[in-house]
Amino acid sequence: MKVITESDLRNELRTSTIETYYLDQDIMLTPAAIGFLKERKINVVKGSMEQKKKETEENSGTSTGIQERMTDNTEEKIKKPKYIDYETGAYYYEKPEHMTQLYDNFLVTKDHPRICLRGKVDSLQALVVLDQTILAEMSGQEKIIRDLDEILKLLYEIMGCDVFNKPLVNEQIIGLTHAEIREHSHNPMKYYKIKQMILPNYSMGKVYAMLNQLRAAIREVEVSAAEAFHNGKKYERMDIIEAFNRLSSVLHIMICRYLADDYNR
Repeated sequence: MKVITESDLRNELRTSTIETYYLDQDIMLTPAAIGFLKERKINVVKGSMEQKKKETEENSGTSTGIQERMTDNTEEKIKKPKYIDYETGAYYYEKPEHMTQLYDNFLVTKDHPRICLRGKVDSLQALVVLDQTILAEMSGQEKIIRDLDEILKLLYEIMGCDVFNKPLVNEQIIGLTHAEIREHSHNPMKYYKIKQMILPNYSMGKVYAMLNQLRAAIREVEVSAAEAFHNGKKYERMDIIEAFNRLSSVLHIMICRYLADDYNR
């Protein structure tokens, strides 16, 4: 067996600066040689440099294969976020209790203005159905019930367009185009022989009171829509805002028709 002394190392490493000294299996170092290497913080590794390089490459390949498999398995196991915060862009794996879907997988808090608007539209739909139920118990109110059906249908469409983030398309309601609704509501004397401003009074009857209540409720929802879709200096979803504006005019026209006794003709 070959023995390397301190003197051998000094001569071998006279012109070299290394961090690792590779020692073949059939070679040994004297204690002085070992001390010499320790002083210079040179690590001693059994085996030739070529052998260690080959082992390193093989181990690296194995590690890479393991890493690739781990990555594949990890990707399979990692759950993708199901929801996105509409306001902040944050991701959620599960829907928090204080949040609800605005549309698609976008979440907002349950007190968000658009969710509050949907709640008021829901209440408005319920009021229309209640009024229709009461009117159905009376005689001769079929035409008013029919007009309320059109209003209810439009409310359903508004809700659906907001929930599914789709444009609202509506050409006419209660037999009038948008231009005609504006014209009739602004000129009731011309079309119904009714004054423009009439203060509500109990003597006008139950049907009038119900229609007037519905008109006021629509006005409240109209304001909520403007608040919900107010974004900085501009308003979004003008189609929905305009729809509520038209609906309040439609109820005004229905009141005028009722006072003019048009529903009994």
